[in-house]
Amino acid sequence: MENKKLELATFAGGCFWCMVKPFDEQPGIEKVVSGYTGGSTVNPTYEQVCSDTTGHYEAVQITFDPAVFPYKKLLELFWQQIDPTDPDGQFFDRGTSYRTAIFYHSEEQRMEAETSRRALEESGRFDRPIVTEILEARTFYPAEDYHQNFYKRNPKRYNAYHKGSGRGNFIRLHWGGIDDEKGR
Repeated sequence: MENKKLELATFAGGCFWCMVKPFDEQPGIEKVVSGYTGGSTVNPTYEQVCSDTTGHYEAVQITFDPAVFPYKKLLELFWQQIDPTDPDGQFFDRGTSYRTAIFYHSEEQRMEAETSRRALEESGRFDRPIVTEILEARTFYPAEDYHQNFYKRNPKRYNAYHKGSGRGNFIRLHWGGIDDEKGR
């Protein structure tokens, strides 16, 4: 049996349905779990998180093999899935639970996240300030089963949501080469 040293990465990028697929398709990614983090409510439900009273973000927690897919590459992919300039949510999803954040699990991850955010700010790619926060990882609560792997379980609904939310067009405009019909 292969001896792998796996790590965790946690990202909030608005609706977690749209944050699973881009990571799930990469080599070295063991699993991607949709869930909630950053707030004060223990074992929150989707309805509680969406009420904006828990302090939680919708997020994904990624178990990955850094020897195959380094954290730096995860950060690059993360930035390409979000509008890092929007402090009030993502695309048509509004509210505190849809804000963006990088939740670091180690000092090394924190430093890499800050370096990547600074590089994005300095790139001039966006004409507004980068507001995505970098926060220490807290307890992560997996979302209800019906949210897990939504893009696989409900591909038509996922693709319609991805396109209708404006995420696909935003990604294509700022990063190019994204096929909105495929929802990535």
